[in-house]
Amino acid sequence: MQAMNWALAAVLCLVALLVGAAIAGFLAYRKGVQSGVEQRKQQAEATIGSAEKEAGRILEDAKKEAEAKRKNAMVEAKDEIYKLRSEAEKEIKDRRSEIGRQEHRIQQKEENLDKKTDNLDRKEESLKQRLKNADKKLAEAEEVKNSQLKELERISGLTQDQAKEYILSTLDSELVHEKAVKISYYEQQIKDECEEKARSYISLAIAKCAADQVSETAVSVVALPNDEMKGRIIGREGRNIRTLETLTGVDIIIDDTPEAIALSCFDHVRREVARIALEKLIADGRIHPTKIEEMVEKAKREVEHRIRQEGERAVLETNVHGLNNELVKLLGRLYYRTSYRQNVLMHSIEVSKLCGVLASELGVDANLARRAGLLHDIGKALTAEIEGSHVQIGVDVCRKYNESNEVIHAIEAHHNDVEPKTAIACIVQAADAISAARPAARSENYENYIKRLQKLEGICSSYEGVEKCYALQAGREIRVMVVPEIINDEKMVLVARQIAKQIENEMDYPGQVKVNLIRESRVVDYAK
Repeated sequence: MQAMNWALAAVLCLVALLVGAAIAGFLAYRKGVQSGVEQRKQQAEATIGSAEKEAGRILEDAKKEAEAKRKNAMVEAKDEIYKLRSEAEKEIKDRRSEIGRQEHRIQQKEENLDKKTDNLDRKEESLKQRLKNADKKLAEAEEVKNSQLKELERISGLTQDQAKEYILSTLDSELVHEKAVKISYYEQQIKDECEEKARSYISLAIAKCAADQVSETAVSVVALPNDEMKGRIIGREGRNIRTLETLTGVDIIIDDTPEAIALSCFDHVRREVARIALEKLIADGRIHPTKIEEMVEKAKREVEHRIRQEGERAVLETNVHGLNNELVKLLGRLYYRTSYRQNVLMHSIEVSKLCGVLASELGVDANLARRAGLLHDIGKALTAEIEGSHVQIGVDVCRKYNESNEVIHAIEAHHNDVEPKTAIACIVQAADAISAARPAARSENYENYIKRLQKLEGICSSYEGVEKCYALQAGREIRVMVVPEIINDEKMVLVARQIAKQIENEMDYPGQVKVNLIRESRVVDYAK
């Protein structure tokens, strides 16, 4: 290919020279130089001749160079072919040797497998022979055993089943006392260990949750700058004090106590609203019905904000996350709710912490236990608005806001309204009892407690046909045993309703009291 390119270049050069010479001759001819046409013709012919010679020389050089390059290319191609052929032959030789080695290994493996197969066949024959011998010996042993059993039955006069029953009954009678002793020992040991561990866990929980508790009262005292302020608070013909009492629902007690008035109300929220509004009025100095209404509204907003803050504080303090916002608000309302003069929110926080410690010691989910402990009395925030016990209200509220079944069951069982079925429920029961029973937590004294239980039992005992009655669960349940000959099944419903109504009318108590009538009929006869 290179030789052809060189030849083509030479031809092109020759053509270019010829064209140039022709053009030069033509131009010379056109000029019409008069000094001699012949001379120009001779010059043109000489130029053409030299161009032809130069073209021939170039063409010859191109042919020589192309031939040399063709020879070099042929030599290089032959060398490359020889090299590739040598490599291919070497590779083929190596593969043939590898295949030969693999065939040799396969042949050896086949020979080994044949040997192993022969060995296995021989072993199988040997095992079959041994199994035949073993079956023969087993049959002989069975015959000997049967003959011996028949001989034993003949000597003892008992069949095999009768002998077995006799031996088992003898062993059972001998082991009864030993089993009873062992069972009693292990029961006592387990009871002692459980009591010791329970004391340890409860002591640890109480030690880790040593909270201060101050009993709250139903009266707030507002300080006055001077006694003249009492007259301004009362207002003309008492209009100011009437407006304040109407808007807040609080009794304002103005007596001879110098520079102080008292606010009395069992609803802590109302009492707090009245206290804040009255302090604002005293600070402002302008006391009239319109201003009172304005200050009461501001006080209500402040109390609502405080309720929200207290709910969030309780959640952060107990490390309980993911509560619904409405539940947080209800927790905040517990800050203004008391039970036997114990602040219910502080009680709930304390129960939550105790539940966390007890659950950690027992290997139960501590987060779930703290959550159940914090929400166990959530129903007390709505007892003034919804009828029913705080337990049932709390269950309904938590179910409404999608709390887990474990938490709902713990709330439902913390006063034994239902039987506790989970470890969390039992932990909440124990923590609630610890928080309520510790010294200074609740202000009800022992005498009042006994009087309340005696009055419950006295009300039930006053009905005809009541044999015995017992107040349980700190007065939350009363069990009444009735005489079946006097009170039948239909009359039990009426008596239970009458007892419940009398308790409602004559007694003050938190939550609800369960009236449980029990009627039992027995028939006794004697075989003579």
